[in-house]
Amino acid sequence: MISRRRAALFAVLFGTAQLVMPLPAAAQAQGFPQGTTQGTTSINANRQATRIPFINFDIREPQSNQEVAFSVQMLLLLTVLSLAPSILLLTTSFLRISIVLDFVKRALSLQQVPPTQVLNGIALFLSLFIMWPTFNEIYEKSFRPLSEGTMNVERAWTEAEKPVRLFMYRQMVNDTSQISLFMSLGKLPKPATLADVPTRVLIPAYILHELTVAFKIGILLYIPFIIVDMVVASILMSMGMIMLPPVQISMPFKLILFILVDGWGLLTQQLFNSFL
Repeated sequence: MISRRRAALFAVLFGTAQLVMPLPAAAQAQGFPQGTTQGTTSINANRQATRIPFINFDIREPQSNQEVAFSVQMLLLLTVLSLAPSILLLTTSFLRISIVLDFVKRALSLQQVPPTQVLNGIALFLSLFIMWPTFNEIYEKSFRPLSEGTMNVERAWTEAEKPVRLFMYRQMVNDTSQISLFMSLGKLPKPATLADVPTRVLIPAYILHELTVAFKIGILLYIPFIIVDMVVASILMSMGMIMLPPVQISMPFKLILFILVDGWGLLTQQLFNSFL
């Protein structure tokens, strides 16, 4: 009985759908299934210029070596774009800021507050603020001439690479041990100037330098909070409260200390000054 009712219900629904959507004459002539609607592929020639145009990909055999080289350049460009997030994270100030913020969260014995996404967002916008002069120089000397057609792709890449290389080198100007390490690993001659250091050497050297600096800052941040933990643990031990976790008691005191000294303001100021 239930199956008969379901079959009757489906018959009523499909019959109603056929009444509402009749089959077009063109579809009937071409033998399309019942219920097919007619479509079109024509594009309005009077389309406004502000709308997104239709993109057509045409695959054909290359006519010259220049077209082959251009295809390889496009392939390399797409590869770089897929790796762009990692490149931006590792060649800017984001690496140091994100690690320091995570150290602060762990030093305060906080588990879920603030969330990791919030810390990454703070690190992102602080990185944009610090790197803004570098990005502005890249736009003025590389992207803008390329968009205006006064500079080719190779020259634009070189001009965009210069400000980033200069930023990374400025962070390591007082400690070039990482550059010497990778130059020796690559069996390269000792560089006399920044121009003699390849980018493939400068980037990993900068990453190691940023990790070292971030861990040094994290150690300095941990010291006052460790002292608070030790004092609270000693008080609990003297009172005989061995089973009570010291972290549970010390966390409010660490938060009070962090707020009283304006921790977020001091941390942001010192992070910004560390990149100058």
